[in-house]
Amino acid sequence: MDMNLDDATLYLFNEGTLFRMYRHFGAQYVDLPRKTVRFAVWAPAANRVSVIGDFNHWDRSRNPMHPLGSSGVYVTTVEDLEPGTLYKYYIENFEQGFSKEKADPLAFAMEMPPKTASVLMQWNYVWGDGEWLKNREQIDVRVEPLSIYEVHLGSWRKHPDGTSLSYRELADILVAYVKERRFTHIELLPIMEHPYYGSWGYQTTSYFAPSSRYGTPQDLMYFIDCCHRQGIGVILDWVPSHFATDDFSLGEFDGTHLYEHADPQQGVHPQWHSYLFNYARNEVRSFLISSALFWLDYFHVDGLRVDAVSSMLYLDFGREQGQWIANRYGGHENLDAITFLQQVNRVVRQTFPGTVMIAEESTAWPGVTGKAENGGLGFDLKWDMGWMHDTLYYMGKDAIYRRHHHDLLTFRPMYALSEQFILPLSHDEVVHGKGSLLEKMSGDQWQKFANLRLLLAYMYAVPGKKLLFMGAELAQWREWSHDRQLDWELLDAPSHLGVSRLVEDLNRIYSQNPALFVRDYDPGGFEWCDWSDRDASVLSFSRKSDKEEVLCVFNFTPVTRYDYRLGVWERSFWQEILNTDSVWYGGSNQGNWGGVTGEDKPWQGKPASLNATLPPLGAVFFKRESYR
Repeated sequence: MDMNLDDATLYLFNEGTLFRMYRHFGAQYVDLPRKTVRFAVWAPAANRVSVIGDFNHWDRSRNPMHPLGSSGVYVTTVEDLEPGTLYKYYIENFEQGFSKEKADPLAFAMEMPPKTASVLMQWNYVWGDGEWLKNREQIDVRVEPLSIYEVHLGSWRKHPDGTSLSYRELADILVAYVKERRFTHIELLPIMEHPYYGSWGYQTTSYFAPSSRYGTPQDLMYFIDCCHRQGIGVILDWVPSHFATDDFSLGEFDGTHLYEHADPQQGVHPQWHSYLFNYARNEVRSFLISSALFWLDYFHVDGLRVDAVSSMLYLDFGREQGQWIANRYGGHENLDAITFLQQVNRVVRQTFPGTVMIAEESTAWPGVTGKAENGGLGFDLKWDMGWMHDTLYYMGKDAIYRRHHHDLLTFRPMYALSEQFILPLSHDEVVHGKGSLLEKMSGDQWQKFANLRLLLAYMYAVPGKKLLFMGAELAQWREWSHDRQLDWELLDAPSHLGVSRLVEDLNRIYSQNPALFVRDYDPGGFEWCDWSDRDASVLSFSRKSDKEEVLCVFNFTPVTRYDYRLGVWERSFWQEILNTDSVWYGGSNQGNWGGVTGEDKPWQGKPASLNATLPPLGAVFFKRESYR
């Protein structure tokens, strides 16, 4: 492994194209027999830098660092240092009257918050996921099933004393749980170190260190290794949009605004009160792109979900008139952020084929998943926030009023092919007084459960990849809180257990039927059966692959609809492969007794039709395998 800090390496760093800083900067063992560590930190405005730690009694005079030419990088070596040694950098800037102790921006491990020292790390984990990584290189995420279980590690399950499970404990039970429910991936809310637990990781301070709350970096490696060996991918939330202002961290690192913009109209987020990265600075690009590659490289993760992309793209995001600075053309687009996102997506794709880059982007910015060479941002997938908000709004309406809001469901295909979407029912929708998914549903208790089952089936049928936040599969009554575990005792009740069974079956049906995923972003993969039946609040469409067709029908009213006719192209036998009203899921067991045989009766412009029973507040999927 190349760990040089020669002129060529420093040139790439200052140019903004050193994409593996983690192999050169920070605390690196350069002579293992002597336990010699080289420390390297970027602090161009500093007049004096030294490394301090428990090895030198935090004495600022004992281990001074020296600058490497005009690179702005300070370096020194120290012998006989054991893994686990605590350290920081002491930085002075005489002109600014600045002297502070700072954590290492490239630290691979940190002390348990609220402590703030960096921890010396030696990489010695032996991976067992070689076959997974080899196969991953051949993956095209656009034509594969992708069903993501979104998890906050600290609150999925807790010990009886209220403490969170460790990475290794989660490897034993969370991985088995996700595999049993047939999700393809786990997505972790940010596990990069963050001082405030209540930020869920979105106020990051360490971009190369996993949170010590759950164990060591090797423990996280073990968790990811277990996921891969069980056939489960791992996606991490990554936050290059802003960073926490804690004094020990990146802000005003060398007495100047090194990582962030100096002007508060550009450098401070008005809503989150955090610092905004200066994407125009080459060294900041080297730092952030290296962070992205680090998790893919050293931790073998399968993708990154980039948080708050909208806040990066718009200079006026969250600001009133007069509170922001226009770009050189007078517009509100952040040109530096655009080129940064294009660059990081291009580098990730070239370096780690088969991994996935996902944008959480909530506006109509064009080409988020478009190719960078064509002016797009270059992401593989984008969260469809519009679908999420429209659908949840609709499901919150009493069934008697849904006919007036039918367009909220039928509008989606109008833009479905504008991006490569993920359909998210995410953590953001079940916190801060919004209520749980179950609580959002309209109606009495029976109707709420039926509506939730209907919503979940609808998500799995609509074109796009899938994401479900933990707890939805339990039909939680309470909204999520990071301070307590999920309400696992709910599974003792048949109605909650039924929703859990449904999620497992939806994942199985989804992954076993290519019609439901292989042509998500192909206009030939979706065809309306009937979008216009607003009076009955019924929606029906087909999902298609080259060899099969799945007809998906949704009754959004609590009325059983007998003899409901659906136009189809062939009158074959249509097997009922899903019915959310099954008693197995807690329903009333209205349905079609295994399937329906088509009739030579033209309907809705098609030569044949089915005469089906639509259960109340239910979804039914019919499959025809003879499709050509």
